[in-house]
Amino acid sequence: MGIVEMAGITKRFPGVLANDQVNLELHKGEIHGLLGENGAGKTTLMNILFGLYQPDAGQILVRSQPVTIASPAAAIHRGIGMVHQHFRLVPPLTVTENIILGLEGRGLLDLKAAERRVQQVAEEYGVQIDPGATVQDLSVGQQQRVEILSSLYRGAEILILDEPTAVLTPQEANSLALSLKKMAEQGKAIVFISHKLEEVMRLTDRVTVLRAGRVVFEALTRDTDKARLAREMIGHDLVALRAEQRNQVLVLAGAKNAAPVEESPAQRATGRVMLETKAVHVNDDRGLPAVRGLSLVLRSGEILGIAGVDGNGQRELAEAIVRLRPLQAGQLVIAKEDASQWGTPDFLRRSTAYIPDDRQNDGLILSFDIARNATLKLFKHRPFSAFGFLNNRAINQFAVELMEDFDVRAPNPFVRARTLSGGNQQKLILARELSQTPRLVIASQPARGLDIGAAAYVHQRLMEERDRGAAILLISTDLDEIMLLSDRILVMYNGRSMGELDAHAANAQTLGLMMAGTPLGDTDGSGGVV
Repeated sequence: MGIVEMAGITKRFPGVLANDQVNLELHKGEIHGLLGENGAGKTTLMNILFGLYQPDAGQILVRSQPVTIASPAAAIHRGIGMVHQHFRLVPPLTVTENIILGLEGRGLLDLKAAERRVQQVAEEYGVQIDPGATVQDLSVGQQQRVEILSSLYRGAEILILDEPTAVLTPQEANSLALSLKKMAEQGKAIVFISHKLEEVMRLTDRVTVLRAGRVVFEALTRDTDKARLAREMIGHDLVALRAEQRNQVLVLAGAKNAAPVEESPAQRATGRVMLETKAVHVNDDRGLPAVRGLSLVLRSGEILGIAGVDGNGQRELAEAIVRLRPLQAGQLVIAKEDASQWGTPDFLRRSTAYIPDDRQNDGLILSFDIARNATLKLFKHRPFSAFGFLNNRAINQFAVELMEDFDVRAPNPFVRARTLSGGNQQKLILARELSQTPRLVIASQPARGLDIGAAAYVHQRLMEERDRGAAILLISTDLDEIMLLSDRILVMYNGRSMGELDAHAANAQTLGLMMAGTPLGDTDGSGGVV
């Protein structure tokens, strides 16, 4: 008998059956992997367990007792905690203030005592954090630790982690894995939602796979493998599209333009310089230096990967290039034009594309439907408008064509963007940005939080753009993604370049040292330090 049993859980949304008679059992002292493509129903199921949604049918038992979990507060009261993909923290408050926020108490608040308790819980589970630090000053990985500590502080015995490593470096992911193992050893039941099959195999004890809202596979992790899990997630085998020295790019069988490409970056002729930054300096939102004298060159027909731990100036660099953020010093050149004083409209008029790292806040207008989001950059132009009036027929037809071409899965173009899965939201952004055959693409964390199928699709489309001749700046904290797609790799640390490598000659050890602040000249090329 498990600590939690979910029996026959069914949940419907308008036009979508998100969970269809789902059964799931969680055990104490066990890490349970919950897998599936974006939109398979994983997060919906866990939101039901956490009280954010109410099931239309089915029953939940906690410690063998039937329960109704009417709210997150009720879930927390029953020892259930959840760490979401998008953190729910108050940035100006400290770690401790965020953790104790909303807890009932009487009399004066003893913040020092609370800090000591937070530190005690952190040490108990091997979570390294400064209880007095301000959340807005923390990296994404550190903010995630705050979310986890908040649940543990409240006494959670069942912990749900939704894509916990999607925003972490390999080092942070390893640290999280150690903490989760320790929590399981102390009797916690942990649900681990992830698309990274390697870490699922390494970390979990059991796995359940959802597809189209139904459970299609359950097994002890030791009794299965990555290939079987991938097959169960998407419903058919993955096939290798393109093999190069450093890795394999996997795309779904039947992907368009799936001809093998074997040439190396050195053999592929690159064209004109499409982007150049000359000793640029950029500040963050607080007016503090974020990018410090960074220079780079990007040519047509290549992917330049920007690697680094999140929070080292990558986002500010991207926003400066697309002219959402001013330069403090230096020069920005796009297609041989001085772009240092451009505004965002100037950037958008130059056959450019921008895939932001936050698809929900920066990439889409969630209250708009698919059709309106697909034409955000085009609605002022024919055939989408004339004489100040929108041509809805043209807009809707364009959206239908993009949905088909980019595999955006929704019943029709009138579905609001907020109801799409993360993978479909990202495909919609790609459809809008790449449909006009841009010469320059700025892609920031393009596959963050996506399942194996959606991520492979995004990677495929980026490679097609590169092979077509576009210049692509790929910014990612996922080293596998950087090494998989890039022709050259530049590593950022504290806003500066630690050096640049040919992707074929790069290895994770050397890149890891550079990401930690060791310049390329101080490594021996194999992970050691000279």
